[in-house]
Amino acid sequence: MKSSTSLSPGQPSTSGQSALPAAQAPAKPQPASGGRFARLPQLAGRGFLPLGLLARLPLAMLTVGTLTLVTSNSGSYALGGTAAGAVGIGSALGAPVLGSLADRRGQRPVLLLAAALNTLAVVGLILTASAMGAPAGFPAAVLAAAFLAGASCPQVGPLARVRWMALTAQGNAPDNRRDLDTALSYESTADEVTFVLGPALVGILASLLAPWLPLALAAAMTITLVPAFATHRTHRAVPAARRRPSPAGRRGRGGMPAAVLLPVVAMVCMGTFFGSTQAALSSFSASYATSELAGLLYAVMGLSSAAAALSVAYWPQRFSLSLRWVVSAALMAGLAVLLLVPSSLGAMVAVLLILGVPVGPVMVTVFAVGGVVAPEGRLGTVMTALASGIVAGTALASSLGGGLAQGHGYAAAFLVPACAASALALLGAAAVVVLRRRPAR
Repeated sequence: MKSSTSLSPGQPSTSGQSALPAAQAPAKPQPASGGRFARLPQLAGRGFLPLGLLARLPLAMLTVGTLTLVTSNSGSYALGGTAAGAVGIGSALGAPVLGSLADRRGQRPVLLLAAALNTLAVVGLILTASAMGAPAGFPAAVLAAAFLAGASCPQVGPLARVRWMALTAQGNAPDNRRDLDTALSYESTADEVTFVLGPALVGILASLLAPWLPLALAAAMTITLVPAFATHRTHRAVPAARRRPSPAGRRGRGGMPAAVLLPVVAMVCMGTFFGSTQAALSSFSASYATSELAGLLYAVMGLSSAAAALSVAYWPQRFSLSLRWVVSAALMAGLAVLLLVPSSLGAMVAVLLILGVPVGPVMVTVFAVGGVVAPEGRLGTVMTALASGIVAGTALASSLGGGLAQGHGYAAAFLVPACAASALALLGAAAVVVLRRRPAR
């Protein structure tokens, strides 16, 4: 796959480029004095970056906030964990639906509707979780509210990536690839930051003030920030797609190319890596101190992953997507074995710091490949499906890793992320074949 052809993520929006006024689109990409990341405000406007970052924070707070609130009010860790799982299942199922609607109807109306529904669902979750003295039907009401809150959560991160793919589709191919790598690097870093900051914010507010406050804050942010993101001028770069007859070729279910399964399965493996690592770290930290330290240990890997994701913007353009995937995932698989080595918290911190380095680039690359293989007019569906893959993999692996840690110790649980990373490397090898066979567009 030549680097000049990796621009295909922007192709679905080429028909909509004229939707942006000429004054809003750069006539010709130019190097920015502040470096490559200074190009992003030129493409999308200065307010888009902080808006996109803060608007996705409620999603990062929702799962942990639900766990904290339900556990606190019910006194049951089992019910709290089940409610948090219902949020994850709802998000995994609802995200592709919202993405598909955004493709057909446009991002703005779908995000506005999702913001309203999600706010109502979260408020309902707070009310049902607070009714601890209710009759026996209470747990079912909590789980239903948790599921609806997850299913209706606005997919800001995936849809922001769709906008970047459209915005960077202008100009010449080498500059497009560089801008897209920079934008996707930023987006992966934003995800890492919010999923470290979100749980930390939940812990602070719940412990110092009230357990319902984090979810109330998440609802307030959703109803204010998501509409602002929905109506930001960048939504015009991704107009609603009208259904056209699909070009000939092998298709998966629902008219999707079979090649789309490759990055989706890769994201399930990525989620498996995350979920099993979290579960194993909980057991590991409990053996040496307290299980509550697992979140801090996991955040260490998130920090190095975020920094490495930013670095992708500066990687050579001749380093193709498929080669990037194989090299980063192979390094990730090799380093994951080191999780079996530490016998102290300090050693584990060092291992996690190193292990995070290939994680960010793999995330950036798989999202970029998803854009390459996505059919025209279905980019939102594919991006949200990739995000759902992470959620589903995390949920499944948390259960698997927790069971292995409980029955055989944390060493057995650490084998799961090593296997998941190895699977990612194998999928990367398949990506080499798939992307090489795709005609330049």
